[in-house]
Amino acid sequence: MDLFEKTLSTETIYEGKIFKMEKVKVSLPDGKTSERDIVRHNGAVAIIAMKDDGKVLFVEQFRKTVDEVLFELPAGKLEPNENPKECALRELEEETGYKAKTVTFLGKIVMTPGFSDEIIHFYYATGLSEGVKSGDEDEFINIHEFDLKEINEMINNGKIYDSKTVCGIKIFENIIK
Repeated sequence: MDLFEKTLSTETIYEGKIFKMEKVKVSLPDGKTSERDIVRHNGAVAIIAMKDDGKVLFVEQFRKTVDEVLFELPAGKLEPNENPKECALRELEEETGYKAKTVTFLGKIVMTPGFSDEIIHFYYATGLSEGVKSGDEDEFINIHEFDLKEINEMINNGKIYDSKTVCGIKIFENIIK
């Protein structure tokens, strides 16, 4: 059976600085019609930045959506038409104050395909040196360093549960190890 849904019409119902929301009318494979609420997002990057001693850089920041302070991989959203690798280099320095000599693409994931088209691109950064930390003016971040054993313990005990971070670490371990 062909599973493709044909778009019949699209209406933008909200547009903000990070995403926009559309109501999309589709033709289903059986010929009936339905509506989809879709969040459109430019996408993002997440970086597994490993220092020479094997420690991985993490950011700690408050996330209003869950009203908690979370440990996460350094990450950030793509600007329109921005190259993901360039975004990774920019976000790493902005959030952590480190530059990377080498950045390697590890893969990508779609975060929540049931309602959003956001794709996160993962990069492995090495050869770190000091740069300039210059996060957004409304962004307050603490930097931490953990080894992979500590990271996995934190994932297993629920201290790290941000989805991009868990996925990024597992992709990294699957490819690099």
